[in-house]
Amino acid sequence: MVSRRYQVSLNREQEMLLPPRIDDYVSQNNTVRAIDAYVDTLDLKEKGFQYTDLVVILGQPSFA
Repeated sequence: MVSRRYQVSLNREQEMLLPPRIDDYVSQNNTVRAIDAYVDTLDLKEKGFQYTDLVVILGQPSFA
């Protein structure tokens, strides 16, 4: 029989105290939204920043 390790996760029946997204903390008319929109228009690679590519890896790795 193969021994497998499982990742411990949150209790699904537990109510969450905080909002699920950071965006829920910021009101729609907050100044930070204008700053965020401005930064999104900048070419960060041109400014010399590294690692600006958005890399999203979804899900858990497969069991070995």
